Amino acid sequence: MIPVPEKRVAEFEEKAFGMFIHFGLYSQLGKGEWIKHFEKIPDDEYNKLFESFDPSGFDARAIARIAKRAGMKYITLTSRHHEGFSLYDTCGLSDFDAPHAPNCRRDLIREFVDGCNEEGITPMFYHTTLDWHMRSFNDDFPSYLQYLRDSVEILCTNYGKIGGLWFDGNWSKPDADWEEDKLYAVIRRHQPDAIIVNNTGLDARGRTGNIEIDSVTYEQGRPEPMDREGMSKYVAAEMCCTINDHWGVGKLDLNYKSLPYLIETLCACRKLGANLLLNVGPDGDGSILPLQQYLLSGMGDWINYYGGCIYKAKPCGVKGEGKNFALKDGKKIYLFIHDLGIGGPAKEVCFTGLSGKVKSVRFTDGGEELEFTQDDDVLKVGATPFPYGKNGVVRVAEVDIIK
Repeated sequence: MIPVPEKRVAEFEEKAFGMFIHFGLYSQLGKGEWIKHFEKIPDDEYNKLFESFDPSGFDARAIARIAKRAGMKYITLTSRHHEGFSLYDTCGLSDFDAPHAPNCRRDLIREFVDGCNEEGITPMFYHTTLDWHMRSFNDDFPSYLQYLRDSVEILCTNYGKIGGLWFDGNWSKPDADWEEDKLYAVIRRHQPDAIIVNNTGLDARGRTGNIEIDSVTYEQGRPEPMDREGMSKYVAAEMCCTINDHWGVGKLDLNYKSLPYLIETLCACRKLGANLLLNVGPDGDGSILPLQQYLLSGMGDWINYYGGCIYKAKPCGVKGEGKNFALKDGKKIYLFIHDLGIGGPAKEVCFTGLSGKVKSVRFTDGGEELEFTQDDDVLKVGATPFPYGKNGVVRVAEVDIIK
């Protein structure tokens, strides 16, 4: 038997599409968030970035508007990454945070939460469990874990209702006792409805973990079908991926994913009921780069024209050929049809596994009625290519079923 998802998990799945933001001291160097590690930058030299950190371009509400324009329902921001620098007021746990940075003196997490709330976007926090700055991480691990829990408690108590916490770093000490039960108990005590994620990394995509985990992760890899049969708890799935090759801004990383690729990636996630968490790396001043904004805007265009059903519609057992698939929302079935191109005659596409008699099939962009035939559970549709002047990459048709 497949367990029924808890309310918070069901609501998380219906958000469908979120923004990931990697922003920290490393953003000033423009070489990605792991640059300290890869270039072996000494602590004394790296810590100079704390003195120069000036997020004058970080406008939380503007970022929330960009996410909203893209059709994203939540944002997960790095409250602290592996470098150990916090974007929030650590309330005396450390001076290595944004409010203490001499050119910042701002609680960026407070601004982030407020900006999201003003735009109707759910704020979520990424938080590292690996820390290159705190000596106790290597010298006194139990003490470090208390520091981690105290840090998370601040996030859970000082910023109102949050959507969840997204942890990353347990893979750095695979044999250690991370005392996860204690960490998650802090969250459940203060934020019982928060989604809890702990990234399993590139080598363990889709792996489940502690019973409190609400979603498995697929880092930089499209999700695979999950077998939830017999699980003690329904667990969601989320793919996180970069918009080019880096999480933190790479000023010379021009290998951006194409808009068609991103659209198809979102569709591939929703085909399996998984969310897509698409990352942007703000510039050193905290502003979102124009090319990233453009790509996100294009995602929003596609959702507005063709894919508004992606939020509530779910996998339903109706199968298409190749990349084609179907989702269902109530009595409506939505066919996601790939590779139609522009102009020319209709192409026959076949879907199997339907129940009920089909009344009509029409494209969601413009309402064009499509010819179809049905033989028991097999539906064949004459899908017309995009008209001249349009190409939405993946076209969506709505199927009405007679009661």
